[in-house]
Amino acid sequence: MAFFSKIGIIGGGISGLAAAKQLSGHSPVVFEATDSLGGVWKHCSFKSTKLQTPRCDYEFSDFPWTERDNSSFPSYEEILDYLYSYASHFDLLKFVKFNTKVVEIRFAGDRETADGCGKPGEYGSLLTGRPVWEVAVQTNQSDTVQWYAFEFLVVCTGKYGDEPKIPTFPRNKGPEVFQGQVLHSLDYSKLDEEASTELFKGKKAVVVGYKKSAIDLAVECAAANQGPEGEPCTMVVRTLHWTVPHYSIWGLPFYLFYSTRSSQFLHERPNQGLLRTLLCHLLSPMRRAASKIIESYLVWKLPLQKYGLKPDHPFEEDYASCQMAILPENFFSEADKGKILFKRASKWWFYEGGVQFDDNTKLEADVVVLATGYDGKKKLKAIFPEPFRSLMEFPSGMMPLYRGTIHPFIPNMAFVGYVESVSNLHTAEIRCKWLARLVDDKFKLPNVEKMLEQTTTEMEIMKRTTRFYKRNCISTFSINHSDEICEEMGWTSWRKKNWFAEVFSPYNSQDYEEK
Repeated sequence: MAFFSKIGIIGGGISGLAAAKQLSGHSPVVFEATDSLGGVWKHCSFKSTKLQTPRCDYEFSDFPWTERDNSSFPSYEEILDYLYSYASHFDLLKFVKFNTKVVEIRFAGDRETADGCGKPGEYGSLLTGRPVWEVAVQTNQSDTVQWYAFEFLVVCTGKYGDEPKIPTFPRNKGPEVFQGQVLHSLDYSKLDEEASTELFKGKKAVVVGYKKSAIDLAVECAAANQGPEGEPCTMVVRTLHWTVPHYSIWGLPFYLFYSTRSSQFLHERPNQGLLRTLLCHLLSPMRRAASKIIESYLVWKLPLQKYGLKPDHPFEEDYASCQMAILPENFFSEADKGKILFKRASKWWFYEGGVQFDDNTKLEADVVVLATGYDGKKKLKAIFPEPFRSLMEFPSGMMPLYRGTIHPFIPNMAFVGYVESVSNLHTAEIRCKWLARLVDDKFKLPNVEKMLEQTTTEMEIMKRTTRFYKRNCISTFSINHSDEICEEMGWTSWRKKNWFAEVFSPYNSQDYEEK
């Protein structure tokens, strides 16, 4: 017989913690597959991994960092300490079942629940008084499955971790023919400091990728190969992205370009009306100029052209897809010493001695690390039943989530952590505040048609803004997104103390603290 409770939460990362805090009045059950909170911060971090934003941009609205004005980026250990402090302060650990992995989800509702309580086009009440979802869990890797039943389920497993994305190769050109060692960055993150150093020390290493994980890996590889006996690490780069050394552009704070109302006014956003659409078009030269100013600084500050690492696309496209990476301080200094090399290639494969490229060149290697990302949808599809599994993805490649949270066709369920912004913690927390009020019937969702219209509009804006739109990133209209959430909750959307701050100051989670 299944244990019955009102609300279940799957995942104990930042999204799961935010959901547990905001829904704590309902005593939720939180399933965490491992023995620790923190999600990717615990299980996908390297020894050099740091936050990419200042502390004040990555904190819960009611729990500021003790040293929030410290300009240094905190390490992953500091972030884990912060998350545990938050969980302890608000007594959230009592809700968490550690080492409890969700292996299956079943729909337990009836036709009426699936159809929106019998009202065509309506989403329906979230707490129905009867079980809608059944969740199977395995504890401590045992073969025994225990079932739980919930009125409402919050999925916080996230887009990263757990399921590595592995490139596909032609027959007899995959890892099986390579005589060295092949691993994914997820495997590398599980190594201790000694093992990670030994993996690279004195070995010809190849790191595939050019996003944040790949960059951190290359720096750690270089650190393990200092001295005359050290071997260089080669980064195989398929798609270039803009990288940033710090949050200052020609002496101006970076937030002035993208994180204020005035700067985001230049960008297209949902529900903006005809006049504002015309203004957006007229002001597009200013938007392009902002991107050009940043690009000119980065080309001046960093040896991008020297190493053939200057992207062809505008900086704005990387920012609009949440792919802007902050460089470790010594990245290019290690490149200057010859410890980090770069190889541009659109196609590559393995041969017995290393990797080969589409220009017929070969690169000898002892170890190859794939920093090729994660497959978040595969995680979801592994546990979801049909027909809901097929709803995980629209033709655009993105999951349609109203307010980044509610799938219009999946009843009594929310998804937190599947929309990205500059601060994913803030993005998760404000959606959990919105979700808690929705669960308590403080407001009603629009009908399914209107929710789909809203999500489709957001997807279309992302597609028009960046070629990398499938990441579901709202960074260029994040303030407007929060405005609409506030209005739905009955809050005032303008959160600053005066109009000058409202127009020219950056927004962060502290602006959404409940008074």
